Amino acid sequence: MRWLCSLLLWLALATPALAQDKGRFVEHQAVPSTNIAPPHVVVWLPPGYDSGKRRYPVVYMHDGQNLFLKERSGYNKIWAADQSALRLIESRKVAPFIIVAVDHPGKERYQQYFPTKVASAPLREGIAGFAGPLKGDAYIRFLADELKPFIDRSYRTRTEPRHTAVAGSSMGGLISLYALAERPDVFGKAAAVSTHSPLIGPDNIEKAPGLTDTIKGSWRTYLYNQLGAPQGRKLWMDHGTATLDQHYAPYQQVIDAEVKRLGWRPGKDFETRIYLGAEHEENAWAARLDDIFGWLLSDWRG
Repeated sequence: MRWLCSLLLWLALATPALAQDKGRFVEHQAVPSTNIAPPHVVVWLPPGYDSGKRRYPVVYMHDGQNLFLKERSGYNKIWAADQSALRLIESRKVAPFIIVAVDHPGKERYQQYFPTKVASAPLREGIAGFAGPLKGDAYIRFLADELKPFIDRSYRTRTEPRHTAVAGSSMGGLISLYALAERPDVFGKAAAVSTHSPLIGPDNIEKAPGLTDTIKGSWRTYLYNQLGAPQGRKLWMDHGTATLDQHYAPYQQVIDAEVKRLGWRPGKDFETRIYLGAEHEENAWAARLDDIFGWLLSDWRG
């Protein structure tokens, strides 16, 4: 009987130590910036971070409110990005990595995530006329020149572009692709999920004959001039076929063709997928995040 009591006491004492490490969150209420309004940032540190000395790759993600906790989400839906990371890390499909989640600014989200140089000058001026000043370039400067150095100082990171990814959906998909094109010195991987490739709302496009061709031409020109060959970078793009995503295929086809023409090899440097029936919302993105992280980060091992 004494041995049973001893065993039960040992189990009671050991249970906390045996509990599986699920990583932890660190909040930064307002990361200083001279480019944008200082945003709230949440950092997810993977299991083992606190007990070792290794350095970790980093994924920077937009719309931070919608990534981890339903109570912070505007839609009571989340990507559950930490859970996807845990599954992939535990199955050894990718090496442990850090997630840096940057909150969107609210009503100015569209302007902040707009890839300014993609639009032709007349289109850009028209959009700014009804939406307000476009701030995509300022946001990229914040990510590359302010946030990343802050994260690299504060955490044990692997700082090279090949170990630095950026990811987001909708307008966040646009700005992720833009970051990869504009700052290859910083970002070596991008996931552009349900990318809002029409740039503006479908209703606005329908009201202006010829605007579709203008937007497609803007994509061709920008990618040709700015994206260039992969040179070690990786790009994931996708969209669904329901709700807002149903409008994306014609523009995504133009992007796919141009990216491939620039030498990005399908399955190696570039992955583009269509998710039949998938809607434009967080649950759909959560359902395919293992696919996204699994492909994009597959060379992060050990």
